[in-house]
Amino acid sequence: MRSCLVVAAWVVVSAALPGAATAQSLARPAEPVASRSAPVKDAPLTLAEVLRSSRRHAPQILEAIAKVRQAEGKVLSAEGAFDTVVKAEAESRLTGFYDGQIAGGTITRPIENWGGSLYGGYRISSGRFPIYEDERFTNNFGELKIGAVLSLMRDRLIDDRRFARGNARIDVDIAEADRLLTAIGVQRRAIGAYNLWVASGLRLAVYRDLLKLAQARQAGLVRQVQLGARPAIILTENEQNILRRETLVARAEQDLAQAANALSFFLRDADGAPMVPPTARLPTSFPAIPRSNGDPRAMLNARPDLRQIDLRMAQATNRLELDRNALQPRLDLKAEVAQDIGPLGEGGRSRAGTETKVGLSFTLPLQRRAAQGRIDQTTAEIDSIRRRRQQTEEQIIVAIDGLAIDVKATERLRTLAEAEHDRATTMAEAESRRFTLGASDFFLVNVREESAADAGVRKLDAAYRQIVANAELAAAAADLPALGLDARALASEDE
Repeated sequence: MRSCLVVAAWVVVSAALPGAATAQSLARPAEPVASRSAPVKDAPLTLAEVLRSSRRHAPQILEAIAKVRQAEGKVLSAEGAFDTVVKAEAESRLTGFYDGQIAGGTITRPIENWGGSLYGGYRISSGRFPIYEDERFTNNFGELKIGAVLSLMRDRLIDDRRFARGNARIDVDIAEADRLLTAIGVQRRAIGAYNLWVASGLRLAVYRDLLKLAQARQAGLVRQVQLGARPAIILTENEQNILRRETLVARAEQDLAQAANALSFFLRDADGAPMVPPTARLPTSFPAIPRSNGDPRAMLNARPDLRQIDLRMAQATNRLELDRNALQPRLDLKAEVAQDIGPLGEGGRSRAGTETKVGLSFTLPLQRRAAQGRIDQTTAEIDSIRRRRQQTEEQIIVAIDGLAIDVKATERLRTLAEAEHDRATTMAEAESRRFTLGASDFFLVNVREESAADAGVRKLDAAYRQIVANAELAAAAADLPALGLDARALASEDE
């Protein structure tokens, strides 16, 4: 992206002034001699390298990834409501008239559907028990028991355990969407910071080239003054030009340092520490513009913020089902089979044979205001979420349309800036030739040179604004490949 002003400088200096700098030396900013011979480590810094670094090491993205792990831990905790429970107990009478002893254990496994549980157990007793503890007697080899409890009405389709587990799983998806939303914002800012650094470097090169023209002209003017071809005051005037252009260079160097410092937030080393890019790694042109693929409006469903709202809606809908579940009466079915084994024990013949039991339990609160109140609250929340989604979607559409306008406008402005720069460079070249032939004055040739430099800077600024506008549009449309966040890259970060 080096401006055509360099060509004009070469024409003027090489034709009129001895010892002038070559076009190759003017085509890049001054840099330490060692960096010119440096190998791969001083290769131009690419946008892909910056995006990869920010994707891996940006604190905001790492924080979002930690929140995903936190949500996954909550899912595991919610799954604990369906853990198998083992219980064992033993009891022995040490004194008193009765000497009965009993030991046993049960295994209970919650059923994920029907809101009940399965259980099985074994117990064995010895000795004598009072009549009011007759159920403790078993045959000599003990008793085996299996059973199930099923919810027929309330808790059949949903209960607190399944609701908590479902919400926890949705929380993971919400955290993933938040991670993606954070990554999009970070990558969008990284693109802007990188291109601002590149633009600052290219702008500095333009001003350095402009300064070199005045410095090179000064030596030729000194000889011409000594020969009497020019008045001595022209040296002072050119020195003034040199000072003014040195000021432009100093300001551009400050801007470049500030841009490099801002870029260090996104460019990090292997340990994640911020790394200020050296001047030696400045590229000589802007990177390819991150254009969004397809119709941005058609990509609305890919927006993570809209997905978050949809997931919140799913959670509220599940809560409404749970609240409606609380309005139903409870009707539980219990079935149990028990079998004593071995010779008859102290309990006698009543323990012989297989015992099968079936039972129902019914509960109906006469006033269900708590459940009805929760239903009203959740219904209002769902309506609120629906309105929020509508507003967010409309805001996104307006923003995308506005950014599309910016993209077209910046493209047009860049084209105009390039045309203006071409014309200004042509005028500077022509004026330089006239000055060399003595047909132009010193003031006019400086004006032409500085106008060409200003046009070159405006051309760089227009190119930077176009890149930023396209990056903003890609972020608004959640165009992940354009932001360096394609599926393969995200998968590799998870690993």
